Amino acid sequence: MSNTKALPLLEPEASEAGAPCCPPLTERPFTVEEAESAARMFKALSDPVRLRLFTAVASHEGGEACVCDISDVGVSQPTVSHHLKKLRDAKLLTSERRGTWVYYRVEPSVLAAMGRLLTVGPAAA
Repeated sequence: MSNTKALPLLEPEASEAGAPCCPPLTERPFTVEEAESAARMFKALSDPVRLRLFTAVASHEGGEACVCDISDVGVSQPTVSHHLKKLRDAKLLTSERRGTWVYYRVEPSVLAAMGRLLTVGPAAA
């Protein structure tokens, strides 16, 4: 008989989700904080390998991908890990270890915030 008990998974607080929190580019000039947030996101996605990894996770069935499923991007495994860490640091990906593998996910709030950021507002239409 096992005395193990499954612990509930906690959802991250909205402030922890780390979604880029900026108005549409055409709405108004960014504040310093908004510009820094957007710059972190764009900087993280400016590398072709990171962009490939991000889109591999975002488009993967079920909305998450095991590192074993997305690591074939033409660089070594340590380099893949480095790029995934950069995407996590920019709060574009979240990760969860399951056994020996790590699974990555793009939070829907991140994609929604990125969409809002790049939306053309009425002033630019």
